[in-house]
Amino acid sequence: MREEPFSPFKLSVVLVGNALMRVAGSAGSFLVGVYIAELVRQGRAFDALLVGTLSAVSFGAELVGALPMGALSDAKTPRVLMVGGALLGAVSTQLFNLGNGAIAIFFLSRALEGMAVAATTPSVLAYLTNATDGNEKLRGKAMSFFELSLLGGLAFGGLVAGGLWNWLRGGAFSAVAVLYVLTAILFGVSGGGGKPTSVENVLAGLKSAVADPFLRRLAPAWLCVNAMVGLWLGSTLPFLLTLKERKEQYITGLFADEPDQVGVVFLVYAIVFAVGVTAWSFIIHRFPRTFVMRVTLVALFGACAGLYVLNHSQSFSATARVAVIGATALAVMVESGFTPAALALLADAVGAQTGRGATMGIYSVLLSVAALTGSLLAGFAGKQLAIDGLIFVTVGLAALAFVTVSFLHEPRGLPPRNLSKPL
Repeated sequence: MREEPFSPFKLSVVLVGNALMRVAGSAGSFLVGVYIAELVRQGRAFDALLVGTLSAVSFGAELVGALPMGALSDAKTPRVLMVGGALLGAVSTQLFNLGNGAIAIFFLSRALEGMAVAATTPSVLAYLTNATDGNEKLRGKAMSFFELSLLGGLAFGGLVAGGLWNWLRGGAFSAVAVLYVLTAILFGVSGGGGKPTSVENVLAGLKSAVADPFLRRLAPAWLCVNAMVGLWLGSTLPFLLTLKERKEQYITGLFADEPDQVGVVFLVYAIVFAVGVTAWSFIIHRFPRTFVMRVTLVALFGACAGLYVLNHSQSFSATARVAVIGATALAVMVESGFTPAALALLADAVGAQTGRGATMGIYSVLLSVAALTGSLLAGFAGKQLAIDGLIFVTVGLAALAFVTVSFLHEPRGLPPRNLSKPL
């Protein structure tokens, strides 16, 4: 089989496709909650426990499927898994609306959706690693825009789903399925993303990744930072923001009378984070990855300090509060560079070895474990100390990540960076 050459256009198509996939996934999850709430209004005996369990089923399927799907992308090329995952997402979303409220269909749909994510995330990362091989500047930008695609899902998925639900009701699931199909088309024109390899080579690459001491040293920091995703971007924060009991904290219960404003908060956060990631994408290649990671973790401490001050700003003037918010936003912009730097470092470490997809599958598994752990930590800390609890846990995770990053060194064999190059 002749491998199709990479091109900037095809790389851009994959990044756009991944962003569309994330929007579709976020919109589908939003519709699940809205649809079940509508069934409750019609007299069905469903509750929040069902919704939470369905989310856990999706995460669990992603956790179980990421590693074998990553290995399969090595054996079949990333494009096959990317297209297959997008089509599976379309099937899972459409299936949810066709079950007429059957719980078994709900669970099957969410499991398929989790497998769709498991198929696409490692394969997209493997594609980006292959496409940027030998080009550090392009790799830094590609990983930054990969992170932006995740933010796109967070920022726009709920907005898209809300509009579709108001317009189409149950037909909104079909509209989201169309988004998945469009994603599959984009992935289909992207090129193979690498040469197929034998099962023996896939297993050898997987064994090499598991045994690599550098990758094992990177794992703790990766776990800590991704646990923050579950900590802050799960259901606990919206709950605390809309809690009637204020607990003597400014942020806790801030939107108790305006719960619709929580979505605006998430959108603003996504925009601030996206600005930071975009800025990093133009300069991240000029610095050692580990240096960037340490700088962003220091900024994370600053963001936590800003949030803590804001959460106890009841006596502040409006001007002082705006100043705190502005300083915190700047810290968030700086901290946004951690994941792109870590992904670029991971791609550097994987290098030219076989089993890139399997290696990315390992780190997709770690991401899922971290997000689940962060969600549990958020529930415990939020119950005890509300927003302050989330901040304290974040500081602890950041401290642990900083210590583990201190033991990291750039992978051997990388060419020295020429810091005198123009941007």
